Amino acid sequence: METRPKIKLVLTPLDNKLELISKVFLVVMWGLTVYTYLKLPAIIPIHFNASGQVDNHGNKQTLLILPILATIIYFGLTQLNKYPHIFNYMTKITEDNAQKQYTIATRMLRFLKLAILVIFSLIILFTYLTTIRVTNGLGIWFLPLTFGLLLVPTIIGISQSIKKKNNVA
Repeated sequence: METRPKIKLVLTPLDNKLELISKVFLVVMWGLTVYTYLKLPAIIPIHFNASGQVDNHGNKQTLLILPILATIIYFGLTQLNKYPHIFNYMTKITEDNAQKQYTIATRMLRFLKLAILVIFSLIILFTYLTTIRVTNGLGIWFLPLTFGLLLVPTIIGISQSIKKKNNVA
């Protein structure tokens, strides 16, 4: 089994900003959830199809699943980011490239963590707006936005990792 260097990463200003913005979104998402939960009727939209249209209604307690799941994912990814040496990489990790490869991988997870919080916050917001008849579902734009928010950081991270395969800088 390959043994990888275990190094302490120093967060860059970008990494610190991503962490701060994610924390803010976590708080905003919970605030939005509490606000909407108190305002919503007993029956709300609980599922949207690929076109963003409501295709199922249910109890408003269902809304609480979203922030709970997002919080679990947030703390899970935060903990996982402390152990970049256990991630899967597309290249052999050495003492020379570990710093760069670990930085790329942990930054990609920070972007994904933020994207997940944004996506869940939007679902909560649009569930509320749909219930009070301001909108008619998530909209056709939601699915492409979700794919973009999740795929773009992943593609950039993988391409940077391959590009910096054996570079130290």
